[in-house]
Amino acid sequence: MSTTPTPGALKAAPESHLQRDSISVAGIVFLVLAAASPVIGLTGAVPVSIVIGNGIGVSLAYIAIGLVLLLFAVGYVLMSRHVTDAGALYAYAAKGLGTTAGTGVAGIAVYAYTAVQIAIYGFFGAVSTAMVNPLLGSDIPWWAASLALIGVVQVFGYLQLELGAKVLGILLIGEWGVMLAMAASVAIQGGAGEGLAMGSVFSFEALVAGAPGVALMFAFASSLGFEAAAVFGEEVRNPRRSVPKATYVSVLLIMAFFAFTTWMITVGYGPGNVVAEAGKALESGDTASFIYALGDRYLGSWAPVAMSIFVVTSTFAAALAFHNGIARYLFALGRGGVLPNPLGRVHPKSGAPVVASVAQTAGAAGIIAVFALLQADPIAVVFGWCGGIAVIGLLAAYLLVSLSVLVYFRRNKADDANLFNSLVAPALSLAAMGATLTVIILNFNTLVGGTNELSAVLLLSVAAVFVVGVVRARRIQPRDGDSLTLESAQSVSRP
Repeated sequence: MSTTPTPGALKAAPESHLQRDSISVAGIVFLVLAAASPVIGLTGAVPVSIVIGNGIGVSLAYIAIGLVLLLFAVGYVLMSRHVTDAGALYAYAAKGLGTTAGTGVAGIAVYAYTAVQIAIYGFFGAVSTAMVNPLLGSDIPWWAASLALIGVVQVFGYLQLELGAKVLGILLIGEWGVMLAMAASVAIQGGAGEGLAMGSVFSFEALVAGAPGVALMFAFASSLGFEAAAVFGEEVRNPRRSVPKATYVSVLLIMAFFAFTTWMITVGYGPGNVVAEAGKALESGDTASFIYALGDRYLGSWAPVAMSIFVVTSTFAAALAFHNGIARYLFALGRGGVLPNPLGRVHPKSGAPVVASVAQTAGAAGIIAVFALLQADPIAVVFGWCGGIAVIGLLAAYLLVSLSVLVYFRRNKADDANLFNSLVAPALSLAAMGATLTVIILNFNTLVGGTNELSAVLLLSVAAVFVVGVVRARRIQPRDGDSLTLESAQSVSRP
């Protein structure tokens, strides 16, 4: 396979190349599933979606979002066959929309991914100290636990990617296993006696009941990170096949997991009682108790203990997955000259982007320290605000990438591009992403748990980083230039 640097790409030094064949397709899937962290979604987002969203229609909301993401994946995968770059979203946006817009997307991507990771660190600090402090009779602050996790994640970020993926695989088997065991037990035992209720749960009436926009918003938030497969394209064997396979498998697994488990949760409590039971959990301030109680009822008293442990390990897995993703974005931006060049260096033995990894860790620790000094609540403020920024940022990036696919393949012919994957699917994805973005903006107060003023500030911050990226692009190349300078020499262009 020959690789041809994109016109205008910078010449990369040997130490700026990520290690080829350093991760398998299965490893990428583990990283993507860890980033999406369905267990956190089940214990955090699902009870809220049931109560203030569309009730028993939550299962269909996850299917609807899954189908939207599959539409996006069609064009995303097509572009992945023509550009292999560690900064996937921004490199794909630049391919069709030009360097200026692409660098703006780079700003959004780094900002959104960092926000996700900070939200995860805040969540970890809250749940881990809530578990450990009563057992030890201590009063460890949430931020201390968050900083400890940052240190552990950095150790794995320094090592070879496949090793971290194997650790995540082990954790994911346990996390998914206990949740799927609970769902299967509900099905086997017949639930609360109201039957499987397929006609009620999977009906259009259930989907649009209550506030479907809220349910769709949380379903999308629970799926963040599925697109990360392309970030590791430089490090996997045969990215033209591996990245599409990992992307589709990840989206389908996430959609199937949430659709099945939320359906069984409804059956387990009974369609007539599930909203009330979820409401009790919200009133108590412990949304996870909604899932733990069901596990206790259908699996036994060991289940809540195992689930609480796996929620903690799930946050570690998600933090590590996003650390690896952010480090590669910073690496690609450093290698391409958008950020300082040292970020584009790798470790000579492990092949990891070590400078970008350490920089990302230092940044995350600094942000957590600021929240700690402000005495911010780790859930309401850190998790809520940063989660909202991530949802808006990544959705905006998805929308721009869908537009880029449309533009690029209208201008360029390709043997693997057909009417569906280069026009119909990206156009439908663009429309769906636009509609979803509108719905989430209208319901943004609910997502971040704040006021109109706070929502406006957080929304404008996403727009601001896009503008910063655009300004940076204008400074690093001639105003009339059309070369894709932010794509590094590792980017490949294939006919």
